[in-house]
Amino acid sequence: MSETVLGAIATADGTSFAVSAPRAEAVSLCLFDEGNEQRIAMRRDSEADADIWQVELSGDLTGARYGYRAWGTWGPERGLWFDPAKLLIDPYAVQLDRRPAYDPRLSALGEDTAALVPKAVVPGALPEVARAQPHFTRGGLVYELHVRGFTMRHTGLPAKLRGTVAALAHPLIIAHLKKLQVTAVELMPIVSWLDERHLPPLGLSNFWGYNPIAPMALDPVLCPGGMAELRETVAALHAAGIGVILDVVLNHTAESDMQGPVIGLRGLDDAAYAHEPAGTLINDTGCGNTLDFSYPPVRELALVTLRHFVRHAGVDGFRFDLATILARGPGFDPVAPLFAEIAADPWLADRVMIAEPWDIGPGGYQLGHFPENWLEWNDRFRDDVRRFWRGDEAPGVLATRLAGSADVFGEQNCRSVNFLCAHDGFTLADLVSYEQRHNQANGEDNRDGHGENFSWNCGVEGPTSDPAILARRAADSRALLGSLFASTGTIMLCAGDEFGRSQQGNNNAYCQDNAISWLDWTNRDVALEDYVAGLASWRAARSSRFVQFPRSGEWLRLDAAPMTAEDWNSTATDGLVYHSADPERAYQLRIDRSAREVTVSDI
Repeated sequence: MSETVLGAIATADGTSFAVSAPRAEAVSLCLFDEGNEQRIAMRRDSEADADIWQVELSGDLTGARYGYRAWGTWGPERGLWFDPAKLLIDPYAVQLDRRPAYDPRLSALGEDTAALVPKAVVPGALPEVARAQPHFTRGGLVYELHVRGFTMRHTGLPAKLRGTVAALAHPLIIAHLKKLQVTAVELMPIVSWLDERHLPPLGLSNFWGYNPIAPMALDPVLCPGGMAELRETVAALHAAGIGVILDVVLNHTAESDMQGPVIGLRGLDDAAYAHEPAGTLINDTGCGNTLDFSYPPVRELALVTLRHFVRHAGVDGFRFDLATILARGPGFDPVAPLFAEIAADPWLADRVMIAEPWDIGPGGYQLGHFPENWLEWNDRFRDDVRRFWRGDEAPGVLATRLAGSADVFGEQNCRSVNFLCAHDGFTLADLVSYEQRHNQANGEDNRDGHGENFSWNCGVEGPTSDPAILARRAADSRALLGSLFASTGTIMLCAGDEFGRSQQGNNNAYCQDNAISWLDWTNRDVALEDYVAGLASWRAARSSRFVQFPRSGEWLRLDAAPMTAEDWNSTATDGLVYHSADPERAYQLRIDRSAREVTVSDI
């Protein structure tokens, strides 16, 4: 990897620009001032860094807008996308002057895109935060939220704050998080992204942000105050005892498949993307392209990105989207180089790392196979708990999930992140209200999103005024939540599930920047919210390692008789009771499927 510092660096003596483009024949820095473009030829670095092009200009250019153009061969089938008509975003940019917008000309050979592409902004000196241990309690409650969707309809917030990172520092938001005993907020992507090309013709846009352009450049709509806004928000949350985890997308970029745009890495160094030997793009992400973590410059960009947010904002950790990609080369390697590099990094070694342990490539499901100090999203908890309450799973499987999924993680180191719902899929309220997805608003004839959700509708699909059905749905929601809060491991709650948010049956609302996705604070179910707060207080007052199966405590049938092998494995067994044997945290957990109840009580 290069020893040259990539990106734009301004000092009092001058401003340096450096970019990696190994197979380019020439590269120019492009400076923009009031619509005028000045092109400055860059030179290859020394032989030691021959892949790097750089130039140093006199004076402090902080605030200047810039991009790159690269010359060379155009041969996409060979991974060569050099087209000097394309203005390219610096992969190391930390600020863009506006949000990117998709345009077909971004893909067309010879079409100049300077007017279409956001410009990177030369950053000023970024202060470093004081080093501190992560504000995160393993075994606590992670609260996943979308910055815009979480705050857009909160009428208690000033209008100018709604939809921004800064809104999370408002006392009303912090009070809500404290009520739920939140250990850390997990922010869905807050860096700049580009719409997928099929969305604009449908009148839709990417809302979730899992289609990034430059991994360090904060989205100017979600975080208009840039790194200072993020840093101040993190500090406010830390002062309240709440950690901050960033959801990062390092597995692919918005340059997509062979028909995708040329807007950044593709036009500089397409070797960053994984290819078959014949040159075909590998699509282990389902997004058209996959970043190649066997390629050292890709790992360097990832490490610099993670350090950037720890050093300059003080974040406590990261959740990695499609994390199996990080360890592919091309097959999954549980001791992949990136894992060792993170563990050896002084800024990253003590941070919280959470894997979404799958992708869609061969051997992509890797639950339980990440490093011992990483946490992992446990979709088996999600599905098995749902299936138990739906009626098609036995209590033995439920007990295994509640006890920390020792069959996956072993009994000594519970690394499970247990969850019922996440941004991707049904909300909790919709889980018990819709048997089928209802994604017509996404413009894909209801073909997108998960087809099997292990959901149910309690007798009526969707909205109803029937009091019996509403009561059943309320009981089912509470039973599911009780199962989550009584489980061993770290737990995750998706924002708004504590007060009954609905997405109208849409289980893939990635393109719904509207009331479908925005939380309705005015009409929230306060009784459910208070119930969740009670569960959270009970859990927070005790160790997270509640159910130690089978060595501690005793599992019984609902009638207090010992569980038999048949009881464990039969879906006809409607529940079970657990008695903790630990005198310091003695309690009883009772799970009754027929009564739709989970109760916990001290003994």
